[in-house]
Amino acid sequence: MTTTNLQQELSEMTSAEDFLDYFEIAFDLQVVEVKRLHILQRFHDYLQQTNALDRADYARCLHRAYRDFVDSDARTEKVFKVFHRPAQPREVRIPLADIGRPA
Repeated sequence: MTTTNLQQELSEMTSAEDFLDYFEIAFDLQVVEVKRLHILQRFHDYLQQTNALDRADYARCLHRAYRDFVDSDARTEKVFKVFHRPAQPREVRIPLADIGRPA
C-alpha cells in the first residue's frame, strides 16, 4: 500500500476508535472515550516527528500515542496549548453591599 492510499483510507475515518481498529490496536474504550482528542493529537505529533512512511510506522505512532494516555493523563502530557500557559491568578471582587444578600 502506498502512503497516498494509506492517507486516503485514514482521511475517511471519523473517530479514534476507527483508527485503533484499523491498525488493530487493542484498546480500553473508557480510556479512549475520555482522552480521544489527546490521543489523536499526539498521534499527529508523532507522525510529524518520525516522518512515518508506511502502515507499520503509522501503527507504531498510534500505539505509542494511545499508551501515553493509558499510563498518564492530559494535564501531565500537555498535548494542547492550554496546558502550557502559566496559571493566572484571578482576583474576584464582591461588593460589600452584596455580602449576606440572597442570590
